Amino acid sequence: MSRVHIWSLLVLAVTIWLLVLLEPILMPFFISIILAYLGDPLTDRLEAKGLSRRWSVSVVFLVLSLALTLAIIVLVPLLGRQFRQLIEALPEVFAWVQTVAVPWVQSFTGVDFSTDFDQLRQTLMSNWKETSTYAAVILAQISRSGLALALWIANLALIPVVTFYLLLDWDRLKRRIRDLLPRRYEPTITHLAVQCDEVLSAFLRGQLLVMLSLGVVYAVGLSVIGIKFGILIGLLAGLASIVPYLGVIVGLVVAALVAFFQYGDLLHLAGVGVVFAIGQMLEGMVLQPLLLGDKIGLHPVAVIFAVLAGGQLFGFTGILLALPVAAVVMVLLRYLHERYKSSDLYEETESSNADGEL
Repeated sequence: MSRVHIWSLLVLAVTIWLLVLLEPILMPFFISIILAYLGDPLTDRLEAKGLSRRWSVSVVFLVLSLALTLAIIVLVPLLGRQFRQLIEALPEVFAWVQTVAVPWVQSFTGVDFSTDFDQLRQTLMSNWKETSTYAAVILAQISRSGLALALWIANLALIPVVTFYLLLDWDRLKRRIRDLLPRRYEPTITHLAVQCDEVLSAFLRGQLLVMLSLGVVYAVGLSVIGIKFGILIGLLAGLASIVPYLGVIVGLVVAALVAFFQYGDLLHLAGVGVVFAIGQMLEGMVLQPLLLGDKIGLHPVAVIFAVLAGGQLFGFTGILLALPVAAVVMVLLRYLHERYKSSDLYEETESSNADGEL
């Protein structure tokens, strides 16, 4: 192994060690990096139309801030009301399951689930009732700890500040990083970085817009036909749409169950099916061709594994890093695969097999 490779591995190891060591304070910086990455294309377009970089960043920053503020003002009260309605409806749902569903399953399987379900119901209901108590205890603890509260507020305040300055210097930072690369490896690293950007664009820009659009379509459609918790179900289905077909499956099942408990007729069940069918047609014929195009995407299994692994290793910060890291790893694996297919090792294996057959 050459000295360059040894130093590269050493730098990588130190970087990973620092990330693990500084993980508690990195969350606002990673959120800012993601927001700056999402806002950079629009900033570049405004800059190309004649605005200065600072004015372009200011416009994009103002749009992002207004959109986030509007979402908070509109969604938080609606979601709060629907959460309260959901908690109030839980006893009725548990009663129906215990008196209707459990006996029906028992008649087919011959297994008595009543005792186990009763214990499960009591556990869940007690936890639901204690949720507000736990929240009050946590809030009281935070309020008593002035330092913890100050750090929490400081982290939130850092996000817009860091995002603004990253957006302002985004192109400059990319040029400086490219100039620091060894000239021998710069073309290869630049080529791999472009491929990584294509993957990240598909998920952090295109797929997020697809998820948001589907969530709005599902939420509005379910609310129009009168399904309770329509906004909650729509947002859940939209978030789950990061994995292809998972969003429609989760949303359709949950919405169908709610419609069954709420109305008990086939008409509203058919309405739920129509809402999700419209969402799927819009996704396949409009949203994906318009927002994703022919960009390279991560495999659904890779998405699930990356998110779970990132959360397990580094918590919320790991979830933020999961898809970017998975994209880089996938691009590197494809590059290594191409190098292997064009290497002497692969060619010799093929030729030796051919000689053996002769």
